[in-house]
Amino acid sequence: MSDKYNDAIAKSTFLEDDATVAASVEKIIAEHFEENNNLDVWKFLLNTIDLTTLSATDSPVSVSNFVERVNAFDEEYPMLNNVAAICTYPNFAQVVRAVLEVSKVDIACVSGGFPSSQTFNEVKIAETALAVDGGADEIDIVLNVGNFLDGDYEAVCDEIAEQKAACRDARLKVILETGALKTVENIKAASILSMYSGADFLKTSTGKEFPGASLEAAYVMAKCIKEYYEQTGVMVGFKAAGGVRTTDEAVKYYTVIKEVLGEKWLTNEYFRIGASSLANSVLSSILGQPTKFF
Repeated sequence: MSDKYNDAIAKSTFLEDDATVAASVEKIIAEHFEENNNLDVWKFLLNTIDLTTLSATDSPVSVSNFVERVNAFDEEYPMLNNVAAICTYPNFAQVVRAVLEVSKVDIACVSGGFPSSQTFNEVKIAETALAVDGGADEIDIVLNVGNFLDGDYEAVCDEIAEQKAACRDARLKVILETGALKTVENIKAASILSMYSGADFLKTSTGKEFPGASLEAAYVMAKCIKEYYEQTGVMVGFKAAGGVRTTDEAVKYYTVIKEVLGEKWLTNEYFRIGASSLANSVLSSILGQPTKFF
């Protein structure tokens, strides 16, 4: 069926299959990982982390304490740049806004029925709007994977566009849930449709129900982001999330993005890693000793 959604996907010249993508990623890591596994890159990576707490036990007190550690980091490690953002459930946006004292750290909130995207669209829009009203600078929503796999691209795109409108000045990250999409073909189509609908960032995973980030998914998403930039002049960011826990793993994502998208994307305006434990791993690498600060 020919429509504007399928037409947008069909315009892509990225035609690699799963095996080719896996081989391409393996080659990139083999050739470039070691040159990027160094102190300067570790420092950069610390400044790309969306420090995340998404637990059933989160409370105003626990989230406040979480934020206070970010505040304290600036005092204890003035020679290092802080994390990029604090990411919480949307009902804690006001708490983070009230406690956060570091001007260069953004407030990110998951929204839109996270992590399943299974609720009324009106609820998704309201949740996003309320999070922004509460102080969120960035909103992370989940692609409606069920509608996508059914081929209802219009519904998928309409949802993203409506939540983009609800974001107002906040940036919208669309989580593709690549572990559920599985194939290169699906990840490519989801990437294109998300950008077509106004995504400011493409994000790999929720880290909840399905397998988290993979280097192969990152490669496909980065290829789509590059193609979209070449076609429109619009830079869309990339965020890896779901299971990125060690410095080595983070450096591998950095390496893929550097090789596919180039230096222009190596800023926390366009490159992020969502994690809870990664910050301590990277900080330990920087300091040369085991450190549990966050």
